[in-house]
This record gives sequence, C-alpha cells and structure tokens, in this order.
Amino acid sequence: MEFMGYRRANGTVGTRNFVGVLSAVVCVNEVVESIVRQVQGTARFTHHQGCCQTPLDIGIVNKTLIGLGSNPNLHSVIIVSLGCESTDITGVVEGIRATGKRVEHIVVQEIGGSARTTAAGILLAQEMVREASLAKREACPISDLVMGMKCGSSDTTSGLVPNPAIGVATDLLVAAGGVSILGEVTEFIGAEHILAKHAVNETVAQEIYKLVERMEKRAMAVGEDIRGGQPTGGNIKGGLTTIEEKSLGAIAKAGSAPIQAVYEYGERPTVKGLVVMDSPGREPEILTGLAAAGANVIVFATGRGAPQGFPFVPVLKITGSRTAAEKMSDHIDMNLSAVIEGNDTIPDAGRRVLEEVTHVASGVMTKAEISGYVNSMDIYMRGPVI
Repeated sequence: MEFMGYRRANGTVGTRNFVGVLSAVVCVNEVVESIVRQVQGTARFTHHQGCCQTPLDIGIVNKTLIGLGSNPNLHSVIIVSLGCESTDITGVVEGIRATGKRVEHIVVQEIGGSARTTAAGILLAQEMVREASLAKREACPISDLVMGMKCGSSDTTSGLVPNPAIGVATDLLVAAGGVSILGEVTEFIGAEHILAKHAVNETVAQEIYKLVERMEKRAMAVGEDIRGGQPTGGNIKGGLTTIEEKSLGAIAKAGSAPIQAVYEYGERPTVKGLVVMDSPGREPEILTGLAAAGANVIVFATGRGAPQGFPFVPVLKITGSRTAAEKMSDHIDMNLSAVIEGNDTIPDAGRRVLEEVTHVASGVMTKAEISGYVNSMDIYMRGPVI
C-alpha cells in the first residue's frame, strides 16, 4: 500500500506542504495570526507559553517548537519572537535547521512593532510559499507514515467501534513497517495493567506504569483526585461512568501489536512500530504533542462529535455513532455505525480506516481542514506561571 507524499531532505515524508509560522511566545500570537491570514499556503501555530515559567516548562516549550518545526508536513518555517521571551530562540532555530529546512526568524522588538513585523513576515512567507510550491508529491510506502491516535468527546460507542477499528488500522500499519503513537496517559488509568501486557519487554511495561503514576501525582500535587475531572461531563452524558470504563475503550486504539518504546511529550520516536507518548487527553495539548513527535497524519475517534483538527497535520475524525455522524456531519469523516447495527465488522472497518488514512495522506482534505477548525492549540505544561 502506498500514498503520495513530499519526501524531505532528512528522509521523512510530509502529507502536507505548508510554510509554518510559529509563535515563540504568547505575546506574538496576533502577529503570527496576521501573517497567516494574508498568505495562502501558510499554517500557524500559536500557544500560551514561552515566558514566566519554570525551567522545566521552558525546556518543554523549546523541545516542542523544535519538534513542530521539524514536522515533515512543513516545507519551511518562520519563527516569530518578541525579543524578551524565555524561549531559547537560537536553539529552536538551529534544531529545526538541522532537518535541512529553511528557517527564518523575525523579532518584533527589533523590527519595531507588530505592524512592521507583520509586513516583514508577509513578504518572507510569500517568498517561502513560492519555494514550497515547487515540491512535488511522489509515491511512498505506508512505512513512511507516522500515525498519531486520539479519542475525544467519547461515549459508549467509542470503545465499541471507532477505537477498536483504529486498533486494527494501527496493527496493519505497524505490520507494514510504519509508526503509530498512542498518547492520552490519563485514559490508561485503571487499564494500565492490560496495556503493559502489550509491552515488548518488562522495561517498557514498567515505563507505562510510571507514566500513569506520574499523571496521577500531578493531580494529587494540587490536592485533587484525577477522577474528579475524568471521565468528563460530556463522557458522563454519553454513558461512561468511570475512568476505568473510559480507559478500557480508549486503549483499544492500541490494537494488538507490541509496544516498542515509551517517550516523553512531543519526543520523536526512534523506533518503528507502536509506541506510547506521555500526554494528557485534552485536544489542544495532545494534538500538539503528536505533531511535535512527527505524526504526519492523526486518527481521532469520537462518540459525541469533537470538532478539533490541527493546523498542519490532517486529523481524520471517525465515529461509531449514527447520531454523531448526522448531527456533526461537518466534522465527521468516517461513519462506522454500521458495525453497531450489525451490517459491518470491526476488521473490515479497520481496513477501511487505513485506506482512508492513505487517501488523506495523499492530499484528500479532512472535514477539519475544509472548515478551518484547526487553530485552538497549546503546549502541555507541568508547572505554574511564575
């Protein structure tokens, strides 16, 4: 099985071909938005971090921005900074350039205000988009796919149909030599012992347990029980009663392949196969983490109909609920409700999911891309604003 992708200088393959305009700090989000609004062929990434944070969190910002800029779906990158942020701009620029991409950096305080910086950014972006337009798609094996996995706005159908179907798709992708990334550590809780049995060895199994323990301790550190926020109110309305019940459905996305490794948030896998990445379950942070880890396509199971996509990684929305497919038709890409109705099977649905992934990877637009519902993103932080 093949898809048509953009082969990059470092050997990775893009499923999209944008010029990325990335915010180094929250203070320049408006400038980034203004540049992208004026130049077709660009994609923005804005967030709320980059200053007045602990060294741990600034380090996460640095690594995440390098990962995002290195994502193969970006042909080249413009970094916009204010000039006084805590973000290590030099390190970010050099980290992205190491992939062989063109990287430009513009500074609001040096150019002289938002209007002048926006104008400079627009001219740069126009030039870079022209360069990007010369890239051509070529046939690539599906072993070049890095597929991120997510489920959100879940209900009782999520664990019965779309999550298991994604599990079939990820098994097929892994068998073909690709990479599949499972996040949402919050939604391992109560089922982590089952997931750990998938580990390729005891070391990886223990790392899975440590991720769950660390996630629970983050909540307890502020005197709260994580089960007060998971399952969410929407999950409860959808019929899910406990975090354990939600987790049993969520981990079905992992399929049956062995888990080869465990990575930190936004860390790029260095092995092929199924891997686990530390992340929360909330869309803005996990989608960012998957993109920073190099995902060039994301599959997203939903029961009630979550609308979020990502600025430069296509997000394929899949549901097993006919109600969600009909009510949220402008957000749902695949309706697998025939499985629940007895007219389809999980294995067949899973094979179709992977086929649709290859179509999207080749340029077919997702509903989130078509509607432009892709911009509310953020970076996962562990500490306070200080």
